[in-house]
Amino acid sequence: MNVYLPIAEMSVNVLLILGLGGITGVLSGLFGVGGGFLMTPLLIFIGVPPAVSVSTVANQIIASSVSGFLAHWRRGNVDFKMGLYLLAGGIGGSTLGVALFRWLKQLGYIDLFISLIYVTFLGIVGAIMAGESIRAILKIARKPSPHDKPSLATRLPLKVDFPKSKLHISAIMPVAIGFFVGIMVSLMGIGGGFFLIPAMIYLLGMPTAVVIGTSLFQIIFITANVTLLQALTTQTVDIMLALILLIGSVVGAQFGSRIGAKLPAEYLRALLAALVLGVAIKLAFGLFTPPSDIYSVGTIE
Repeated sequence: MNVYLPIAEMSVNVLLILGLGGITGVLSGLFGVGGGFLMTPLLIFIGVPPAVSVSTVANQIIASSVSGFLAHWRRGNVDFKMGLYLLAGGIGGSTLGVALFRWLKQLGYIDLFISLIYVTFLGIVGAIMAGESIRAILKIARKPSPHDKPSLATRLPLKVDFPKSKLHISAIMPVAIGFFVGIMVSLMGIGGGFFLIPAMIYLLGMPTAVVIGTSLFQIIFITANVTLLQALTTQTVDIMLALILLIGSVVGAQFGSRIGAKLPAEYLRALLAALVLGVAIKLAFGLFTPPSDIYSVGTIE
């Protein structure tokens, strides 16, 4: 059964889109990560324009982030003060990111830019994850890192107390981190957790217990801001596509969480690394493979 996507201007098989949503939902349940970094490339693979893929997946992330945030809030694992500082930078970064997105779209470079940034991002993340997984499986001890040295967050001015995280650090760092994540959410259609969570742990020194809930709190508003701005300025948010993906991902996440509970963590990370690298290679291959038809009919905006 096919359905017409008004913004993407194409017909797609409903079962295929539900399946893609289900796959990313399973991965989310398995690995504890959002599916945006995989959903966007998968949509591109089936012919959805990259600009529509990025904007629509950002919209879908809102619902999953709200669900996760409420669960962590009930457990008391959210640092709202830190979240507000991250959000202040994130709103500015996402607004700038949407403006950059619109500019690249007007120039006609947005599809190429999205593919290039995904190849770079997934390649780096996949390689790092693969190395960590191999070390974990082979039980190779990591060399101690000098994390005991004073961090940049403690050396910069404008110190602020964050009682929930038991930190006294510069307000500049969370705002800067939020700004960078906001730009990435706008350009890649991801929740930003891959950037934000490691930054909160290693750059800010936050306790792991409050990191995920605080990250989700910030992501809700950043992705909402991106979705609103994309809908108003670039008209690339396809609500029909987002709804179908959401249904599939909610169902898939339930299965993924059950499967993930039965598999060792190091093997899960290895599987995710292989998947991320595979998607990066497929995208890179598409960039350098000549199209079957070098001519296409389009309209000039």
